[in-house]
Amino acid sequence: MDRRTFVAGATAALAAAALPPPASAVVPKPYDWNATPPMDDRQAFIDWMVANRGEDPLYLGQRYDRFLQLIAHNDVWNDRNKRAYLMTPREDFVTKPNLSRAYEWHYLDIGYGVSITGPHTVMRMTNTIDPQKGERVLEVGTGSGYQSAVLANLTDQLHTIEIIKPLYERTGGVYADLIAQGYTEYQAIQRKNDDGYYGWEEFAPFDKIIVTCGIDHVPPPLLQQLKPGGVMVIPIGPPGAQHVLRIDKTQQADGRFTIARSDIYHGSIVNFVPFTKLVEGKIVGTHSN
Repeated sequence: MDRRTFVAGATAALAAAALPPPASAVVPKPYDWNATPPMDDRQAFIDWMVANRGEDPLYLGQRYDRFLQLIAHNDVWNDRNKRAYLMTPREDFVTKPNLSRAYEWHYLDIGYGVSITGPHTVMRMTNTIDPQKGERVLEVGTGSGYQSAVLANLTDQLHTIEIIKPLYERTGGVYADLIAQGYTEYQAIQRKNDDGYYGWEEFAPFDKIIVTCGIDHVPPPLLQQLKPGGVMVIPIGPPGAQHVLRIDKTQQADGRFTIARSDIYHGSIVNFVPFTKLVEGKIVGTHSN
């Protein structure tokens, strides 16, 4: 779930912090999969987004500045994923206290002991699986909804699971508000409140799977629900020492499956909160062995 270790001293008041009213105006033009904002000029990008998406120039400038950093750090590298980042209003997915920090490098608190992942991690994981339009994608951990919003600019077949019920409900309200404003791409997002360890068998198999909570193994149900030729990204390792792995599933001529793993951060540690589990409708413990 797009969440990471929560700073000590977080309070119930933070957990209940309300999201801001959507910062975007009503979208002036219908969503067009072929429409792409300028990527090589800051002011041209802002002008295009104001005209086509009705968004606030202040946040658009911050979004573009972070975009240049994403490219510099090789966290996004193809035009489809660059477009997905630029088209997604991150400011609509943070809490009021963090509006001014929406486009900072790091994760930000969204309450409930979780956070919205920093844009660099979001985009490196997204570009690694590189969903194509029409591919079926599963996200384990909706969190703030930002990751799903980015993915919704890459595929129209998106399924996402959130284990924390009040967060699931709040994020549903965010999507409803944005859809009402004209962000019709989010209508394709199918959501449920459940334990993501077991995937979403009803819609399996999936072309791509993205997991954003740490665990010490690849959940067998997720691996089973990944198509042959499919790709998964998932943080693997003990608490405080996860490596974000790319999992490639391949079927051989004799019908056997092979699994290849590679570290998308080349050995660097990226910390995520534990992959929690539901027991009789309550979050109890984790799925790590």
